[in-house]
Amino acid sequence: MLYESMHILKEQLDEYFSDIGLSRTTELQNIALWESGKDDESKLSEKLIITLLRLEEEATLKNSPHIKINENKTEYRNPPIHLNLYLLIAANFKNYDTSLISISKVIEFFQGKKIFTSSNTVYNRDNVAFEVMDDFRFILEIYSPSFEELNNIWGTLGGRQMPSVIYKVQLIQIERDKKLAESELITHIGGTLNDYY
Repeated sequence: MLYESMHILKEQLDEYFSDIGLSRTTELQNIALWESGKDDESKLSEKLIITLLRLEEEATLKNSPHIKINENKTEYRNPPIHLNLYLLIAANFKNYDTSLISISKVIEFFQGKKIFTSSNTVYNRDNVAFEVMDDFRFILEIYSPSFEELNNIWGTLGGRQMPSVIYKVQLIQIERDKKLAESELITHIGGTLNDYY
């Protein structure tokens, strides 16, 4: 679900830039490869780059029920994992004005649409990765790190700082379709209280 969620956001941004008449290319790449001296460096030039900075488990949903009732059977499963993603969207353009306009338009787009669901989002369903996606919902919220945190982020990424914005994507659910056990559903309780005296 990580790749799928990020790819949907990439497609949505590409479509938005096309709709407003700006030719921008958005890539899912590791911004740390910029100025690395590798061949991948050229892939990041003159583009908006979406990089996964961090995964965080949503602790408040950790104790969700781990049973499902399917017809007349009770299925025991491990509870799904709910994750928050922190995404860095960086504008890597030679022209600083182009970078600032691009980041401004990214913020504008996510201000207008911050909730993405399977019913309000059009995406390329022909992609093999999306075969398992039937129902999704995630919310984007801008994340504003302190100057120190921002310095640490760009220092970790090993490059010069460029115009960028960080978004927290809440809640991505990851669940493997695997039953741990199965039993019959309890539909009634028999006996009388006299049996216990």
